[in-house]
Parts: sequence; C-alpha cells; structure tokens
Amino acid sequence: MSQLSAGDEVQLQSLLKQLLRSISDKISGAPSTECAEEILLHLEETDKNFHNYEFVRYLRQHVESSLGPVVEDELQNLTRGGQHAVGPGQDTSVQAVTRRTRDSAQCHQMLQTLKATMMVAVESLITKFDEDQLRKEEMHREIERCQSNSQFADNCSDSDSSFNQSYAFIRQEQLQVLAEKLDSSKPKEVRCEALQALCCAPPSDVLSCESWSTLRRNLCSALAEPDLSENVLQFFAKSFSSSPLNVTREIYTSLAKSLESAFLSQRLNFPTRSAAVDINSPQISRLLKQIRLMNDFQKEVTTFWIRHPEKYMEEIIESTFCLLSSHHDHGSTGTEKTLEPVHLLSILDIKATWFNKWMHGYYSRTVVLRLLERKYKTLIVSALQQCLHFSESSERSSSEAAEPHVEDSTDPGLPQRGVFTRRDLEYSFFVHSLCILGKIIIYTNGRKLFPIKIRKHKDPVTLTDLIVVLINIMYRHPRPSNGDSSPTGLLSPSCLVMEVLWMLCERTECAADCLHQTPVIETLLAPVVALLNAQQTNLKSPAATLILIADVLARIANTDRGLALFLYEKNLVVAHSEKTFAAHIVVQFTLRLLNKALPSLSESEASQTLCGAFIFVCRQMYNTCEGLQVLQTYGLHKAIAAAWKKSSSLSERIPTPVSGSYTGPSTQETANIPYLENFLSLTVINWCPTGLYLYCGHAFAQSYMQISANSLWTQFTQILCKVSRCEKFGYGVMVTQVAATAPGVAALHSSGFVRLLVVDLWSALECGGDDARVVRPKPTPMDSIDRSCLKSFLSLVNLLSSSLSVWELLSRQPLANKSEYSLREIPSSIPDLIDRLVAVDSDVKIHSLFQYEQSHTFGLRLLGVLCCCLDSFLLLESQYNICCTLLQSQRENVADRDATDGAIIIDSLSVERNHVLVRVHVVGGPSERRLPSRALEEGELPYSWPMFLSYPPPSCYVPALQARNDTQECEIGAFLASSKEPRGEESWLEICRRHFCKAMKSKPNTLTGKVLADLLEKVVVHLSSSASGSFFSPAQYKAAEKNMKNVDLSSVEQLGIQTCFRYGCYLQLLQEDAESDLELLMKHMKSFLSTQRVKTSSALVSLQDGYPGHDWLASTVFLIMAGNVERSLHLLLNLSCLLSSAFIWPARIHASVHVPQEVAESGISPVYWCTAHYVEMLLKAEVPLVHSAFRMSGFTPSQVCLHWLTQCFWNYLDWTEICQYICTCVVMGPDYQVYLCVAVFKHLEPEILERTQSQELQLFLKEEPIKGFEFSSYLEFMTGLQRSYRDAVLTDMESIRNPPE
Repeated sequence: MSQLSAGDEVQLQSLLKQLLRSISDKISGAPSTECAEEILLHLEETDKNFHNYEFVRYLRQHVESSLGPVVEDELQNLTRGGQHAVGPGQDTSVQAVTRRTRDSAQCHQMLQTLKATMMVAVESLITKFDEDQLRKEEMHREIERCQSNSQFADNCSDSDSSFNQSYAFIRQEQLQVLAEKLDSSKPKEVRCEALQALCCAPPSDVLSCESWSTLRRNLCSALAEPDLSENVLQFFAKSFSSSPLNVTREIYTSLAKSLESAFLSQRLNFPTRSAAVDINSPQISRLLKQIRLMNDFQKEVTTFWIRHPEKYMEEIIESTFCLLSSHHDHGSTGTEKTLEPVHLLSILDIKATWFNKWMHGYYSRTVVLRLLERKYKTLIVSALQQCLHFSESSERSSSEAAEPHVEDSTDPGLPQRGVFTRRDLEYSFFVHSLCILGKIIIYTNGRKLFPIKIRKHKDPVTLTDLIVVLINIMYRHPRPSNGDSSPTGLLSPSCLVMEVLWMLCERTECAADCLHQTPVIETLLAPVVALLNAQQTNLKSPAATLILIADVLARIANTDRGLALFLYEKNLVVAHSEKTFAAHIVVQFTLRLLNKALPSLSESEASQTLCGAFIFVCRQMYNTCEGLQVLQTYGLHKAIAAAWKKSSSLSERIPTPVSGSYTGPSTQETANIPYLENFLSLTVINWCPTGLYLYCGHAFAQSYMQISANSLWTQFTQILCKVSRCEKFGYGVMVTQVAATAPGVAALHSSGFVRLLVVDLWSALECGGDDARVVRPKPTPMDSIDRSCLKSFLSLVNLLSSSLSVWELLSRQPLANKSEYSLREIPSSIPDLIDRLVAVDSDVKIHSLFQYEQSHTFGLRLLGVLCCCLDSFLLLESQYNICCTLLQSQRENVADRDATDGAIIIDSLSVERNHVLVRVHVVGGPSERRLPSRALEEGELPYSWPMFLSYPPPSCYVPALQARNDTQECEIGAFLASSKEPRGEESWLEICRRHFCKAMKSKPNTLTGKVLADLLEKVVVHLSSSASGSFFSPAQYKAAEKNMKNVDLSSVEQLGIQTCFRYGCYLQLLQEDAESDLELLMKHMKSFLSTQRVKTSSALVSLQDGYPGHDWLASTVFLIMAGNVERSLHLLLNLSCLLSSAFIWPARIHASVHVPQEVAESGISPVYWCTAHYVEMLLKAEVPLVHSAFRMSGFTPSQVCLHWLTQCFWNYLDWTEICQYICTCVVMGPDYQVYLCVAVFKHLEPEILERTQSQELQLFLKEEPIKGFEFSSYLEFMTGLQRSYRDAVLTDMESIRNPPE
C-alpha cells in the first residue's frame, strides 16, 4: 500500500485531531511553539499510551503493509547466502535488514507519499481552525448576553469542536487586536469581549507575544474596574499555574504595582472605634481577592525559584516589599490612618507563612535580608512599631478581661466573619508583625538590623528591648488556664511570644544575643523577685504567667552559656540595689513553693503544676556537676525529698473508689498528688555522681525501693515523657548513673527494670518480633552481636558496668542448672541469663535455645565484658567456676574426642571462648599481655592464635618482659638517701615534690624498684607523723602473725591472691614462695579493716561481709615492696591515716567508721561521689567533646573511672604507670587522681569520638587497655588542672568526714 486515497486523507485528519485532543494538556502547558514541537518529537519517550493512539496504530499498519514484502525478501536473501546468525550475531543480521529496507525505493516512495498526504491533512485542519475561530467569536457574543462571565469562561469553545476547546493556537495578529481592544479608551463591552477571548487562549502564547507589554498595561488598568477585574484575575491565576517563573514574575510584579496604585488612589480609611471593615463590600472584596492571589503565589514560588536566575526572585521579593512599604503613616492615629495592604495580607495569612517560607532557604533569605537592610527597612520599623503599640495599648487596657483574636480560618480567602473592627485589624497586624520579627532575629544578618530608630521613641530600639517588650506582652496576656489548643487559643499573645522565645532558645547564637542579657533575665525574674519580697505583682494570672516564665528559664538553663549566666554572673538586682545570681533567686523561690510559703500561689489551682515547673528549672541546673556545686548549700534535695515523702503519704490516704459508694468532690490538690509524687520521684534523681549520692543519703532511695515494681516503672516512663522538652539525650545516662551504685541497682532490681531488660533482650535474641511480617528469611548475623540485639546488649553492659552492680545482682545467687527447660521459659534475672546463655554446659541447655550459636556467642561476649572488671570476674569464677566450664566446652569441641590433644574446631564459639580464657588468666597492661582476636582471617590459616585445653595458656599470649635498669641514679634517690633537714622556708615535702616532678619529666623510668618503694615509704611516714598530713586517726593495730590463723579468706580473695601472684611473678617482682606472704598480708588487712567498719543493718549485699572484692591497692603495694610483708604492712597502716587512702584504697574507706553512719550505709564510695563527680565536671570544661560523646552514648565517665580506680588500673596501664599513679596521688595529693582521669580521657579523645559513632564506646573503654599513655607526658597538663581546680577539689575531698547533706 504505497498510495493514499482521498478516504485515507479524511481518516488521517480525524486521527490527527484525535491525537491532538488526547495530548492537549501537554501541549497547552508549553511556553512556546518550539517547546510544543519538542514535546511532540519526544512523545514516545514521555507518554506511556503512545502506542495505543489510533493515529500511531494507523501509521504502524501503513508501514507494515508498505515495507513488509521488502523485509521478507531481504530475510530470504540472507538465508540463501548462508548468513543466518545465531546468538550474538543476530543483532548484526537485524541491522543489515533494517539498513537495506531503509535504503530501498519502496521506503522512499512511502515516506514521500505519507509526507504529502500529511501536509494536505494539516492544511485542512488549519483552514477549519480559522473558520471555527470566527464562528466561536460570533457565538461568544451571543453567549455573553445571556450568561455571566464565569459561565462564559467555563464554556469558552463551540460545541461541535472539542479539539478547539482543549488546544487552541492564537496568532500574533489576533493578540495585537486583543491588546488594542483592551485599551481603556475602548467601550466596556469591547474590553470584556477581548478579556473573554484572552482567557481562552494559551497563556504561553499570550505572554510571549510581541504586544505583551501593551497587554499587561491594559490588564492592570482593567483590574481597577469592578466589571473586568474578575476576568483579569482568572487570566493571572491561569498564567501562574501554567507558566515558568520568568513569565509569572512579570504578572506578579504587575499585580503588585496595580495593588499599590489602588491603595494610593483610593486611600481607604482605617476603621475607627465605631466603624468596621466589611470584607463583603465590592471594593474590599476586590482588593482581598488580588492579595489572596498574590499570597498563594508567594507561598508556592519558593518550591521552584531556585531553578531560575536570582534576578527573577529578587524582582518578586522587591515588588512585594515595595507594595507593603508604600505607606509610611503606621504610627498615625485617629481618622487619618489609612487601610494598607499589610492589613489585608495579615487577615489572609495572619502568621506570615509566606515570609517564613521565604526565610527558610539560604538562597532567598540572603536576598530578603539584603533588601530589608538597604531599601525596605521601613517594613521592619512598621512591624516593630506595631508590637510596641500593642504592648502600650495592652498596658493601658490591662483591666479588660479579654484580648481581641482573629479567627484563623482554614481557608484564608474566606474569613469566617464578614466584619473586622479596628481592634481585629490591629491584632492581626500585630500577629503578622510578631511572626516576621521572630523569623528575622533568629538569623545573624537579621539581628544586625538592630537597633532600629522608631518615631516617638527617644532612643533606638535594641534587640534586648524587643525581647523585653515581648515578655511584658506575655505577662499581660497569660495563656488560657484550660490549655486551649483551638486556633483562637494558639493565636493568643502568650502562645505567640512563647513560640518566638522557644525558637531563640534552640539556637546557641540567638540565645546568646537575645536571651542571655541582663535586662532580659531581670524581666523574666521580676515577678519572682517581687513575690519573694512580698510585693504586689501586676500579673493578671500569676500562676499561669509563672509557669510560662519557668518554661523559658528551663530552656535557657539547658544550654552551657545559659547555665553559666545563671550560676556565675551576679547581675540580678534585688532589694536595696543588692545584686545576686539568677540561680539563687530560682532556688529560693522553688523552696518557698515546696514549703507552701507563698499563700497567694499555694491556693491557686495550678500550684502543683507551678511547683513542678520551677523544680524542673532547678533540675536543669542540678543535673550538672557545676550546678550542683553552686546550689548544693541550699538543700533543695532535702526539700524535694521531704515533699516527696509528704506527697507519698497523702496519696496512700486517698481511699480506693468502691462501686456504688459516693465520693465527694476531690480538691485540685488531691487530684494533683499523684502527678507531684511522680514528678518529684524522678526529678530528684541527679545525673552527676554527687547528686545521686545526695539522693541516696536522705533515706529517699530506701523509701523509693519499697515502691512496687509496676508503680515505679510506670512513674519512670511517664516522667521521661514529661521532662523531654529540653533534653535530647540523657535518659540512658540517668539509668546508667543509678546502676553504678549498690542502692541504685538494688532499686532498679526491685522496680522490675532489670527483669524488663532481660525479657526484652531474650525477645530480641531468641524470639524476634512477633508482629513482624516475614517477607524473606532473616540473614545469618556475621557479627558476634547482631544489630537487632546491640541496644539490649549495651543496656545490659551499662547495668553491669560496676562490680557493685554485679555483686548486688549475682552474689549468693546459684544457677538453676535444671534437668529440663521449656522452649517457652524466659529468663527473668541476670543469674537466669548466665545460666541459659553463658554456662551452656549440657545438651538440655543447648536444645532449649532456638539459635544456639548466636545466643551462646552473645552470652560469651557479655561474659568477656563483665570479666574486664576483675572483681566481677572473681565473683563469677568463685560462684560458677566459669573457667572450668569454658575449658570443658573447648575439650568437647575437638575434631577427635578420643585423642588427648585433638585440634579444637574453629568456630565463633571456640574463638570467643579462647578470648575469654586468655583475658581472665593473663594480667597486664597494653605491652604486658596479648589478647587473641575475635575475628577470623582469610587464607589458609583463618585463626592464627593457638587454642588450649588447660591452663596455663601458651606463652605467645605473654610477651617477654623488657629488662629494667634499676641502677640508674636520679636526684630523688639521692635526696631520699640524704638525712639532712632542709634549710629555709621550703619544707621537706615541697622539696620532695619538686624532685619528683623533675624526675617524672626527665627520667620517668628511674621511678621504679627500690627508688619508688623508698619514696612511697618515706612520704607516707612523713605525712602520717605530721599534724597537717595525718587526716584520719592513727591505726591502732598490733600485727600478730599467730592471730592470723583464725582469719579466713573468702574464695574471691583467694582467687585475687592467685591473680596477683601470677602478675608479680611475670614482672619478676616476687619469688615462688611469695604467694603465702601475700595471703598473710591480705589476712592482716582484712583483720585491720574489719575494725574500721561500722555495724550496719542495710539489706545491701555489698555491705554484708566486708569489702565486696579484692584489695587491689594492698596487692599493688605488696608488689612495689617486692614481696616484703613487713614493709608492705607498715606502709599500708601509715597510709590509712592519710586523706589519699580514702580515694586510692577503696577497701579502706568501704563502710568506714571515719564517715557518718548514713554515708557508710549508702554503699557509695567517695571515689564515686567526689572523684568521679569532679572528673565529669572537668571533662565538660576541659575536654567538652568527650563529655558530649559520653552523654550521647548513654554511658558515663564516672562508671569508667570507678572501674579503673577500683582495680588500680590493672589490665589498663603498664606496671610502671600504675606505680607512678599511686606515687603521684600520695606525693602530690589525692586530687591528682581526678586530674589523671581527665588526662587519660584527653589522651583517648580521638578513639572515644570514633567509637561513639560506631556505638562501641562502652566496649572500647572496658575491653581495650589505655595504649600509648605515658604519665610523664601529661604531668604538665595535670599540673595546670591543679592550679585551676585544687581549691575546690581538695576542699570537697577533705570534707569526707562531714560530707554535704
């Protein structure tokens, strides 16, 4: 079929018209004819229905009928020629046939015929279009007489041509005629007809025509005429939705200029008290519709103007600012004041959503702020003046009960009310202005616009002045007491001001520039100071206002700069020009609220909420080390504890409702008792060690532990939700801090928290998510701890990080070792977890696990972390014989069980067991032992570390000891050998310290062996014999060896002796018979320290049978003295008189008689509530990144310090560094213990930051030794800390006999 008949031409016209009708939406949106051609050329790529169009099907059929025989002939020729291709060659054959067919004469003839026929069809369509266009114009005239403009616009094409309705081209000549008809000199009927025709034309053709400038000018003039403005707005709206920014910007600027001219020419009067603005009046309605269209475009344009040149965006922004700043009489009063565009804009978009969107992106924000600064600062002046005017008018009418509110309609173009009074307009303008100013001042360049000169104000208004004005507005319009969340309530002045203040608090620089200023703090605390001084306040609702104040204060105190402002800047003026700290005012006011010493507030219905709000402010200060340091003397924790006890007793008296009985109406106070009790119970928990000690020191924890499990856990979870508005991190820290102490972990256990943790872990490990839809099989975990269980694992590590926690939860708790375990049996305690996951020593336990290898690996991994704490390992080994169980499992995991030394099968379990066996047996610092890897390697030898079936482990895990040269001479050795008394004012101890520092800096390796032993001995004797050095009463102990036979050492102590003996032999400090000498020394210490402990009735396990663990300091001294029992005993007895012994010797101060009874019974060591407290405080000041890393990880520096210091850095530092640590704390002072920990954290800072990102911080700090740390390298750093902090640290250490209450 190579020729097309006349019937084919008619069919082509019909099919072509049908195609154009189907794609009319795509073509009509094209900005130009060239773009329409591009759309047609790429239609197959963009339209999924391309091959379903009848026109395309017709063309395909025509091509097949014309070229089908040609293709068949070419295929036969290829076949006869032996070129039949198979596989990859098939593409070559297809290409050859295609090329020959395309070059054939039949193809050329078909293309020429099809082209000629299509040209005829298209010309016929164009001719028919011109005829239809003329007929359409005639019909438009008839329809206009009988239908309204809106109806005419909806039916703008004739009925017999649906093609023309959707896709109508218009020639330039026609547009020129329309432009002439729209001239203002033409009759209204002609102009109306031209507008109707224009609305039916594609906007892209209109906007790109040569006469567009004339059209735009005539359209703008038509906007001012009531009969024509509707059609103009319809055309503008259609153009906004279907044209690019470079076109729509011209329409927008034209609309803005037209509005500006309309307001300047009409000069509408602003309503007086007796008048109002009726938005249904034709004049106002027309202006509102135009501003509505502008506002809609303002809010949408931000989504696409970044794709266009900046000048387009700048024109839009500048035209808007020009319109809004065209009037400068904002401050005029009376009838002279005129209605301005911003008044109507504030009705439609009361919260300035358009401005918020413009300020959101940097691309547009830069232009906005630049234009405001250079050309349109009057806009800021107008907004600021409106806020000042509202504040002044509120002050004058403070006696009025209600504020004006503008209702926020869901549709900003259709207000719910038809009439707006003067107060309505002024209030909507105030809200609009406040939202604009609030958005401006959160950016640096926006704050640079201040100070601003305001008419009728003598001095320029500064940023601080603006914040003070806003706070005063909040005072005069407090939040509704019923917490109204309706649109009207959210537009109340207090809610709007609070939104601004919240935004400022969330940004550090904003808060520093706007809120951390003395006038602002004075304004916030002025009502508080007045109430404290028994003065009258002018607050409309004191309780509601004070709650708002407390909210802002809490957010300020949550930042470091705000906290420092509260604690250390004495800038708040109180009575008689006396200045004090803001924190002191807040705490005093809170104490008054707790004690109900403010009758005017105590009788308020919101008194309990108010009290809780200010307690929360105090909590933001108390939960930091520095805040507690400053505010501790006020005894707020005592008042909170007393209030909690009172609230608890009152809640117990509330009768349980009985069905059918009558209960009288409860008072507000009774209804709020449970809330206050819950709030106080968790508010009093402090995140710093000293705060937790104070919490446990007033019998608060003991009472707290008696609460039922469900009650406590419910309180805990509820309060977490209540206090989270200022805190992004910290709840993990809270639990971890509590778990680090014996009473804390006991409270968590009795509350059911530990059980919940174990059950959650078991569910994640063994059960999985019950409600999770199984789409594909769960992948086999490649790590020892699967990611799904990592959170539970870290929570368990945090809980058991302290040896005291392990003792409280595991001591005297045997394993179940049942003969049968049900698959549905879930462990509910830590001993159950060890029984099921760690001590898997029977087939019954293996078969009770759904995922034996993964679960057992998890248990061994947990065991390895627990055994990093030597006291925890000793307890586990003494009770559960862990090492024997692991060795037996290794023996059962050999390839040939009949052989005595068969090779152990290498799998994840045997590798993990091998690691744990080496870790618990080999003692030493980073260079003194080698721990096997947990990972397998690629290659022929996947695991290069040798495994073993019995102790001792292979020698490869114990590197050769480097030879030490103890014969080096040093100045301190000569000084100690000299018996001469020092001359001059410098004392012997000062000279000794100077020599010690010099030796540490120049020759640290000389402070070993005999020199170190002599130094310790002489310094301890010197201090214990002097009145200034002896802190505790001298030890009254007679060392009789025969009495030691009656002293029994526990299994834990015996295992500790064996561990220390192995380490001493490795260091070549002990002889083979030294184990008995060490045992004798331990008996002496146990006998001596038993006389130094109080009799306690505490239920804590750690206070039952002496010190819970091994005396690592005594063992360290024994090794320093090279196994000499007599010298070691004398040194320890003399050391017990010194203040240093309370911190470097945990066993000596445990439940000691030298501290108050309640402190001894708390079970909390001074190392925790004093040393660790100051470590956290100094970390925040000196190494802030490390402090933040701990906060985010849910782990605490105090736990790590307690772990390190309790075992004297064994397994973390080399022997030389351990000796230097002991020596430094004795010679230089116990406060150096704090500085050393800070130095270690500073040394580990890069690793800590890296491990925090990978959620491995806890595991790194517990499992890895402190590599590369040299005491001498950080001595200068520690000396600098001593100069800055010694007064505070040493003073608190010396208060151990009378600690803070």
